[in-house]
Amino acid sequence: MLSDREILSTLEMLKNEHLDVRTVTLGINLFTCVSHSLKRLRSNIRKKIFTHAKNLVATCNAIEDKYGIPVVNKRIAVSPIAAVGAPFAADELVEVAKTLDAAAVEVDVDFIGGFSALVEKGLASGDRSLIHAIPKALCETERVCASVNVASTRAGINIDAVLMMGNVIRKTAELSSHRDGIGCAKLCVFANIPQDIPFMAGAYLGIGEAEAVINVGVSGPGVIKKAIDRALESNPRLDLGQLSDLIKKTAYKVTRVGELIGREVAEKLGIPFGVVDLSLAPTPNVGDSVGEIFQSLGLAAIGVPGTTAALALVTDAVKKGGAFASSKVGGLSGAFIPVSEDLNIAEAAGSGFLNIEKLEAMTSVCSVGLDMIAIPGDTSEACIAAIIADEMAIGVINKKTTAARLIPVPGKKAGDRAYFGGLLGEAVIIPINNSGIPNRFILRGGLIPAPIHSLTN
Repeated sequence: MLSDREILSTLEMLKNEHLDVRTVTLGINLFTCVSHSLKRLRSNIRKKIFTHAKNLVATCNAIEDKYGIPVVNKRIAVSPIAAVGAPFAADELVEVAKTLDAAAVEVDVDFIGGFSALVEKGLASGDRSLIHAIPKALCETERVCASVNVASTRAGINIDAVLMMGNVIRKTAELSSHRDGIGCAKLCVFANIPQDIPFMAGAYLGIGEAEAVINVGVSGPGVIKKAIDRALESNPRLDLGQLSDLIKKTAYKVTRVGELIGREVAEKLGIPFGVVDLSLAPTPNVGDSVGEIFQSLGLAAIGVPGTTAALALVTDAVKKGGAFASSKVGGLSGAFIPVSEDLNIAEAAGSGFLNIEKLEAMTSVCSVGLDMIAIPGDTSEACIAAIIADEMAIGVINKKTTAARLIPVPGKKAGDRAYFGGLLGEAVIIPINNSGIPNRFILRGGLIPAPIHSLTN
């Protein structure tokens, strides 16, 4: 139970500190839609999405008005289309993507995720078709998001799939070259992907999930920063352990807000409540930045020595605060470091404080991985695949989720700027060292075996 003082501080978070419910995501199981007829499959998908989601946006808006808590995005996540559409070829799955897009428009959600495949141990025919369909699917739709899980701690890293994704990312960027390769912003490559992520572009409804479920993503980097600033203004001698406790208490309150909204939406729709994902997901707005938290903690900029330790502190405290607040914490829950989506991080990259190697080191302790990173347009498929493989290795060895959302910007080089617009922001294109050197290691393909600790658990 929150005290009167805590309730007042939560109201202050809403009024002045950018606290919001970043997304309410409705998961919908599409396996009952399966058919050998493409026309029938598309019709079944549209009907099922409309049946479950027709009241989603109106319900979220009504609850937003009731509590005065913004619900920024309303989204849908569906079962992996590689499995739902397994009998079909790549061009046919592009048509399925268009059906998903049309359904998203019909029910007025911002994005729909689940154009996905799980290929950590191998590639079935449906998986291959979906992966080959991704470039056209993402560039011929507006609201469809895709994800491919190419590695897990239990299975290892499927390098054949990683190589395919290097090719897919290049093609997706080229097809959306008129918008600086923005199609790649809707595509994530994962290791250890959770089944209940509410955030895009990775959201999909896992095989073990219910027929339909409401998952909520709550952000609040501005809230964490302001709490740190106030505490240090009152007592500049606070040590890192005390600041960790402060972040935990703040994360507790943010999580409670998210669960309140999620449970009420679920109740109104007659759908089970799933999880609340407390991830510090920034926007390009001043005061809503993960990077600014590092400065409040005492670093000159995100990327300087001490950054990885600071990120470990913040991520751990956020997870502990969320776990204490709710038994329904899931998804990713921690801290995102999406370069273009965070004004402070984008500026640090542009100033040279952040490079791809430092970002990779930080992903060993953050929620996701190499996120929304613009790279030179001439970066080769093999080099992109090698960067992905490095990121997957961090997830596999450390038994955590990692991902790569890389955007090779056509026609642009390191130091140029890429402009994506809206919540996707803009960023300086980061150089890739030694990108022109042949990489015979990654081109060997095959499977990097699972670590021994995964085989003895």
